[in-house]
Amino acid sequence: MARWRWLEQVTDQEQLLRLKLLGTVPLFAGLSRRQLGKLLVKFFEREYLPGETIFMEGEPGKALFIILAGRVSICRALNEGEELLATLTTGGYFGELALIDDQPRFASARAAEPSRLLILYRSDFEDLMEGQRTLAIQVMGNLLKTLAGYVRRAQSQRNGRNSMMVGQTPATDKPGMASKNVSHD
Repeated sequence: MARWRWLEQVTDQEQLLRLKLLGTVPLFAGLSRRQLGKLLVKFFEREYLPGETIFMEGEPGKALFIILAGRVSICRALNEGEELLATLTTGGYFGELALIDDQPRFASARAAEPSRLLILYRSDFEDLMEGQRTLAIQVMGNLLKTLAGYVRRAQSQRNGRNSMMVGQTPATDKPGMASKNVSHD
């Protein structure tokens, strides 16, 4: 009996591109192609114009975003303006804490150029988790690793250490996010 290969059945090149991109996102590491396919159908795609706000600092978190194409700036408001925290490119993701709760966003996200994003709303993620126990355990484990990285980096910064611990990314990056170093000129 021939073994059915789901990925080989995908003929839409755009859908195949999305599926491959999901496979590179650290939050979804360890998922099978079939699980990635089940996850992919829960995502919504949206285009943003340059300068368009994706979400504002302080708004409740409702979704995870993955960059299909383009560039997104993550900024935090300051008294004198705003601080650029990171610039994310294709394959980068942000807003992952919204999969856990709807706490206020830590920063704002804005399209730096024409951008296409995949969006996974928490309600759709929760629906998927109810019927896919193995998928849920894997994604939540990956999310816990991401959160642990944030805590370790914050502790290191609080202790006044500027040196990097093994496995950490620069302070302008979050673990697992494609990023481009940004000049603060």
